[in-house]
Amino acid sequence: MTTGFQVRVADGPADREACFVVRKDVFVVEQRVPADIEYDSFDEIGTGTVHVLATADDGTPLGTGRLLHGPAAADRTGGDTTVGSLGRLAVTPAARGLGVGVALVHAIEDAARELGLVAVDLHSQTHALGFYERLGYAAYGEEFWDAGIGHRAMHRPL
Repeated sequence: MTTGFQVRVADGPADREACFVVRKDVFVVEQRVPADIEYDSFDEIGTGTVHVLATADDGTPLGTGRLLHGPAAADRTGGDTTVGSLGRLAVTPAARGLGVGVALVHAIEDAARELGLVAVDLHSQTHALGFYERLGYAAYGEEFWDAGIGHRAMHRPL
């Protein structure tokens, strides 16, 4: 695996499908999340959702993530429309350790700033808490279960 990769805001059906390839590999296959709960109405590219995509120099999809904002994020941010919700962050096994996840989080935070958001919330799988803490996120609340996986809510002002 090459260490060269690019991260961009996903644009159009081909990018959306590339995001789905990564999510299927990571969440549905590797983590056994049922496909019927992995994909939702926020997967449409457009108002209220920003998807980011990392690709290798040869175009192979390496990682993805999404930012919900405005009313799309309200149920995840306590109704605060100045806070975005980072989710569906996934990096393929072959690309882990290359900095792809960090680059995706930074791209999502940049998109949040461009939208005028003041903070980002997320629901981290408990095994990934340290990753997000190193990026400035702080956990709050009790652990909860989603798709059979333990999670904690996290927050970071921008």
